[in-house]
Amino acid sequence: MAMLSSADLEDLQVFLKEWLRHSGRTQADLRRALHAASIRMPVLLDVLQRTYSQHGLSGLAEQLCGIEARWHSEDQGGPAAGGGDDPEGALGQLDLLLQEIRQDRQA
Repeated sequence: MAMLSSADLEDLQVFLKEWLRHSGRTQADLRRALHAASIRMPVLLDVLQRTYSQHGLSGLAEQLCGIEARWHSEDQGGPAAGGGDDPEGALGQLDLLLQEIRQDRQA
């Protein structure tokens, strides 16, 4: 079973906090999206660690992109976005990350 290193978990935590801050969301919002038992960061990281161990980095990125799409859809009041190619939009950073991961896996 693949596990994220301590340094990777610290980086992920920093990323999540910045992502939540920039998107105007809270750890409670992330807890609901992940169906986690608690809003505490260690619990949220544990859920994401399980995703990583089962589906790898691309699965983790896809999960976060899916959450971003749902949030964006909620903010727009419409159905979930289909992963548009607008790098300046709300999904831009996560879409670019997922694209990089896929390119790395092909190389």
